[in-house]
Amino acid sequence: MKPVLKIGSLELAENLLLAPMAGITNLPVRLLAREHGAALCFTEMVSVNGLVRDGEKSFSLMRSSSCDRPLGLQLFGDEPEMVAEGARLSEGYGELIDINMGCPVRKVVNSGAGSALLQDPERVRSIVRAVRRATSLPLTIKIRSGWNADSLNYLEIARIAEDEGADAVTLHPRTRNQMFEGRSDWSHIAELKKVLKIPVLGSGDLFTPEDVRSMFEQTGCDGVMIARGALGNPWIFREALSLLKGETVVPLGGEDRLDVAIRHLELFVDYAGERVAVREMRKHLCWYARGLAGAAQFRAAVNRIDDKAGMEAAMREFFLQGHHES
Repeated sequence: MKPVLKIGSLELAENLLLAPMAGITNLPVRLLAREHGAALCFTEMVSVNGLVRDGEKSFSLMRSSSCDRPLGLQLFGDEPEMVAEGARLSEGYGELIDINMGCPVRKVVNSGAGSALLQDPERVRSIVRAVRRATSLPLTIKIRSGWNADSLNYLEIARIAEDEGADAVTLHPRTRNQMFEGRSDWSHIAELKKVLKIPVLGSGDLFTPEDVRSMFEQTGCDGVMIARGALGNPWIFREALSLLKGETVVPLGGEDRLDVAIRHLELFVDYAGERVAVREMRKHLCWYARGLAGAAQFRAAVNRIDDKAGMEAAMREFFLQGHHES
């Protein structure tokens, strides 16, 4: 069967991807996304400085399993040789390396990495060139449209990456200064698609299956990368794939939501142990409860629960109360 999306030597059967999200896209989240149709999932952002200085914490962010394939490793750093060395060290952990050149968070930007790199095209060139020499794995970059509205240079940055051997570019069409405010400008993705020969992946404001279909229709992109829209909503991948095939999408009922949320909790306990899993699941349950009647009370309740049995009981009570969208 012909692959739907080809990134370098990596062939994917579908073209919906789970974006890297710091503090979120660990193994349990990735496994759930895959079970619902994500063709490629990414680790959280991994610091190349951490990898090179043998930071166990950095390597632990790439913890995976045989079911978690293919895996994209997202690295960030600002020194070409350091990023290249990070790529070498992480090669055995996944199937693709992505360099973050879009993260707007101050801590990352102040280190010269993430979207700070958009201000220095020649440094982008040096980084992509150095990483391309260091690894034969498929190599991608993730960028924003520019630093601010007066410096939209995504076309230049993407062309440089293509020239230096990148296999695809993901564009989140907001500027760094926009952070996550306002609307992302999908016309930038369409523009980028016109000038690159390598695949263009679109990101930004994908919260419903209809959003996913619209992005493909409006931009002609080769794949879409879903980020915040997948939080507490891993079934967005399955629903979007159905919609793209012309099938009718039936919204999930409370029982189905409950099953997915319990599956998430169980995966998390296996991954991190009960204490950590219950604490970390609190934020995920806020997302699972979004839009449902009684969500505020449910959030307050789970924030006080510190054992798996108590959390499951609260989840059952909340999701099986015959809730409907409010």
